[in-house]
Amino acid sequence: MFLDLAVGRLVEPLTGKEWSRSDILRRLVARRGYYRANGLNSGDRVFIHFGNSAEFLIEVLALWSAGGCVVPVDPRFTPFEIETLAQWARPRFSLWEHPPDNELATSLSTLAIELVDLSAIDLDAAPAPGTDNGRSTDLRLDQDALVLFTSGTTGQPKGVVHTHRSLRARWMSLRHSLGLESFQRTLCLLPTHFGHGLICNCLFPWLSGQDLFLLPPFKPDILSRLGAIVDEHRITFLSSVPSVWRLALRIAPPPRDRTLQRVFIGSAPLSAALWEGVRDWTGTRQVLNAYGITETGSWLAGTTMPDFSPEDGLVGVPWGGIVRILRNGSPEILFDPDGECAPGDPGQVWVHTPALMRGYLDRDDLTAQVVSMGWFATGDIGLRDDRGWLYLRGREREEINKGGMKVHPADIDAVVERFPATAEVCCFGYPDTLLGEDVGIAVVLLTQDEETLRALFAWATRHLARHQMPQRWFLVEEIPRTSRGKVNRVSVAQRCSTLAPIDLSALR
Repeated sequence: MFLDLAVGRLVEPLTGKEWSRSDILRRLVARRGYYRANGLNSGDRVFIHFGNSAEFLIEVLALWSAGGCVVPVDPRFTPFEIETLAQWARPRFSLWEHPPDNELATSLSTLAIELVDLSAIDLDAAPAPGTDNGRSTDLRLDQDALVLFTSGTTGQPKGVVHTHRSLRARWMSLRHSLGLESFQRTLCLLPTHFGHGLICNCLFPWLSGQDLFLLPPFKPDILSRLGAIVDEHRITFLSSVPSVWRLALRIAPPPRDRTLQRVFIGSAPLSAALWEGVRDWTGTRQVLNAYGITETGSWLAGTTMPDFSPEDGLVGVPWGGIVRILRNGSPEILFDPDGECAPGDPGQVWVHTPALMRGYLDRDDLTAQVVSMGWFATGDIGLRDDRGWLYLRGREREEINKGGMKVHPADIDAVVERFPATAEVCCFGYPDTLLGEDVGIAVVLLTQDEETLRALFAWATRHLARHQMPQRWFLVEEIPRTSRGKVNRVSVAQRCSTLAPIDLSALR
């Protein structure tokens, strides 16, 4: 995989673009030569501000081949978030399909970041003489390959760093556990800037020689035609998140030709009822729950057991790793024979896998909190039954899972706290029928007149990405705290559930 460049075709169903293996290799050589000619050094980071296209994946391979480290950036990020990430990661290049506005371009340039407008250059231009000199790759297995930012886009960023070795370990374990037959014609309708979509749904099958079909993510008009797209392109595999399926089951006629061999659902808790609904829609019993964490290269475990029945919280068995359910999170308990929970007893989920991240980018403090002697603390609460099957029962983490997209409350707090009239703030998640969870926020303001509220809402709109924007706002007199003086988000959410939220329509 990748070493021999046994890539499959790339197809964009909506644009009609189709890239053969020879097309891909030709573009790869041209792009690799461009980066070498323009001073890319081994280990340099490169931001890519677009995704879900053949061009994106070819740029990834070209950068890896030239020795670079890829940093996919959510295209929805605000200029404020991009500047925050750029100041932290200090990329060598910043790639755009279309140039950013002048203010952001100037800001990035002051950080010595070279902006590359791909629409203004010849992507197929032959390398300048001497720039490629016959070298096939500068790739080294223990070199950083990928940085995926999972939080801190408005404060201190948390970037998960994977090496080429950890990524290959994930792909090899999946190949061993899942095979390749069902991935012959894989469809990706997940964002390619996070682990589930990029590492597993796209790169695993494509770099194994399977054909990959790319769609824009999370668009209702596309989801309404999902069955027809599956039929037209004879899709054999796709993976998505529960919120996408809740919508697709409502608005999309099912495929008729029954080409789907296997379907994964991941990134958020899966109910037994939705599980059965997807089985009916797809026409295959091979609908599997996939458990993945960005820090472990995404897909870590799933329901690849024979003759199982869907159950709430059922994860299944590990794929290329070891899972332990421990009574507490101290490192010493890993080697305590009494530290592991008995079957049926819930505890903290720890995993050991060769696909584990190198760590968080320049955040040794955060890495030490979750990695101990090669084991990773997932932050999830789970149990194993007498068969050894893993079930999830909740999570310790405070992140909000909005339709499979992770929203970190501290990021929202950091923005709203910067508003001059804010005295206190606490962001939290609340249940949502379609998305699973959505974002709520409690605010204590120094002044509570309508003009201040409008200014606060405008401030948040300007500084937060759309998926981060709270949908319920509550004005409170104080933020509840524990006896230790800490904010308990669960308590704040419970308090706000008894209050009427602000009428946002009056503030827009």
